[in-house]
Amino acid sequence: MKSSFVTAACALGFVGVALGAFGAHALASVVTANRLETWATAVDYHLVHTLVILALSGVFRGLHSVWLHRALYAFIAGIFVFSGSLYALVITDMGILGAITPVGGVLLLLGWVCAFAASLELAGND
Repeated sequence: MKSSFVTAACALGFVGVALGAFGAHALASVVTANRLETWATAVDYHLVHTLVILALSGVFRGLHSVWLHRALYAFIAGIFVFSGSLYALVITDMGILGAITPVGGVLLLLGWVCAFAASLELAGND
């Protein structure tokens, strides 16, 4: 597994924690409780999938799998699209941005499907 995915996970983790703190401290008095919940959901998915990227990079370290690479790229894209659209929705209060969020959700689901395929592929190499 290339260290670039570990680097990406570290950067995503830093940004996720920073955005979580920003939401808890700077946004709490500026947005509605509903929007704050939306922000928290974005942070939760952001950080959970960041940990997944880090875990998969560690578990499959030194192994090559096209499916694993697809999974990691899908998770990264999913974080940007799913969480990013929710962050933008809260900041701009433009409800139309919520229409983009399901695309990010599909990317995250695709990441899980690809990770499953990678696990089957790599288990066959045992």
